[in-house]
Amino acid sequence: MDHKKELKEMYKDMKIEAGVFTMTNTQTGKVFVGSFNNLKRLNGFQFMLKTNTHTNKELQADYNAFGQDVFEVKIVEYLKKKEEGYFDAKRELEKLEQKWLDALQPYGERGYN
Repeated sequence: MDHKKELKEMYKDMKIEAGVFTMTNTQTGKVFVGSFNNLKRLNGFQFMLKTNTHTNKELQADYNAFGQDVFEVKIVEYLKKKEEGYFDAKRELEKLEQKWLDALQPYGERGYN
């Protein structure tokens, strides 16, 4: 097998994990709840905050005011995908995120959602 084919096979075999995460301001206790179908996208989420381009203006303002070290990112739940049959990952991820939004209520003074 040539090197290019081998790399393609390795890419296909990579596990892509979906799930829900929180970003907590440890100074204020405010929380942001979000989800990604590929949790590696968290890097991009954090990059937007670092470069002052995040679309959530309140989160961005607190990030700028308090600094990166005050925020704690945690993956709170991974999406468990079915091995067999039809599985609507997008819909299930939305339901999982809603579960955490309902539980944490990160609105107004309590959060950034």
